[in-house]
Amino acid sequence: MASEPKTLLEAIQYFSDAENCRQFMISIRWPDGIVKCPYCGKENPAWMPKAKLYFCSAKHEKQKFSLKVGTIFEESPIRLEKWLPAAWLIVNCKNGISSYEVARAIGVTQKSAWFMMHRLREALAGAGITVKMGGPDREPIEIDETGVGPLPHRMHRSRRLKLQTAITQRTHKVQVMGMLDRETRQVRAQVIPNVKRETLQNVILNHIEGGATIYTDQFNAYDRLPAAKEFIHETVNHMQEYVRGQVHTQGIENFWSLLKRTLRGTYVAVEPFHLERYVAEQVFRFNNHATKENPLNDSDRFIVAMMQVVGKRLTYAELTGKQSERPAN
Repeated sequence: MASEPKTLLEAIQYFSDAENCRQFMISIRWPDGIVKCPYCGKENPAWMPKAKLYFCSAKHEKQKFSLKVGTIFEESPIRLEKWLPAAWLIVNCKNGISSYEVARAIGVTQKSAWFMMHRLREALAGAGITVKMGGPDREPIEIDETGVGPLPHRMHRSRRLKLQTAITQRTHKVQVMGMLDRETRQVRAQVIPNVKRETLQNVILNHIEGGATIYTDQFNAYDRLPAAKEFIHETVNHMQEYVRGQVHTQGIENFWSLLKRTLRGTYVAVEPFHLERYVAEQVFRFNNHATKENPLNDSDRFIVAMMQVVGKRLTYAELTGKQSERPAN
């Protein structure tokens, strides 16, 4: 992309031009510069500047299509001139950005901004991760879990009494499990149904290479990891210490602090069934933050995010859980 923007101000100015948006989307979707019909694959469809659509000469049902087709933006009436600055904001604001702020910034309703942000979070979620952590060099992995939910001492008395049983059993919070590779500084995190031994150890087996070194706290659900995988498992007792040489979980706990600062400070109230996407948003920013070894800037982070918008879709019915209520065609 020629003269690509480096700052938010430059991004707003650059993407205010519809032609710049078109050329940017072409560079993202077709790096070779050859536009292809998303329905039949025919190359070089005709561009209709007045309609801002492409026309495919092949005979099929949908000959006209926009650059949004086949991306997370599909069927959105909101122009790319607003979508792209919104994407810049969500990937580069360290503590996230609320839908109210986005609505004021780009000139849409709060409801539209809320839907836009969730679609972008869907794009930011890692897709098709198949490589396990730990790798051939058996890099150490920190593992921890945390509860995300209301703090009892900050609840209204009536609500605290209503949730007394759940608070006593510690089921009033949604559980999130995270793993940090110390060598690559990459995090994986996901919402889990509970913190039982079977649940936690299945996640470990799915994401970590056998023989890797694992550091956890002394939560008993991590005991007796499968011997066949030959994990090197060391624990730290948080009742007595937080660090013992190289044995600690400070890295993944740093990620938890960033996640909770975002949820409590920016988003304030997050429904449990949406939490997975908020976690994915924070994981993306954490995994793509600037380091000495990988000095990413805001533009680089934005490009990485935009490379993930293709082939993903999130409808409003899916987002709100009303998909099953729609009448069959």
